[in-house]
Amino acid sequence: MAKQSEKESNTGFALGRENYIYLIIGFVIIIVGFLLMVGGKSPDPNIFNEKEIFSPRRITLAPIIVLLGFAFEIWAIMKKPKGSEKA
Repeated sequence: MAKQSEKESNTGFALGRENYIYLIIGFVIIIVGFLLMVGGKSPDPNIFNEKEIFSPRRITLAPIIVLLGFAFEIWAIMKKPKGSEKA
């Protein structure tokens, strides 16, 4: 009986469903970080707006969010699925 339930839970994937959900969340966090870095283009190439290009959002906040997203991805891969514990 235990062998049949073990076969049903083994889907052939390396990670559990919960891990894949966390991976998607981490990917979204990384995308948000990169979207925060976008911008700073001036409509006139002769005008250099240093406040727009070197804003704290682009040079501080966005890279921190991207790094947190990558750290979350590593955690999501390393997290042990709840049903994988053996008695």
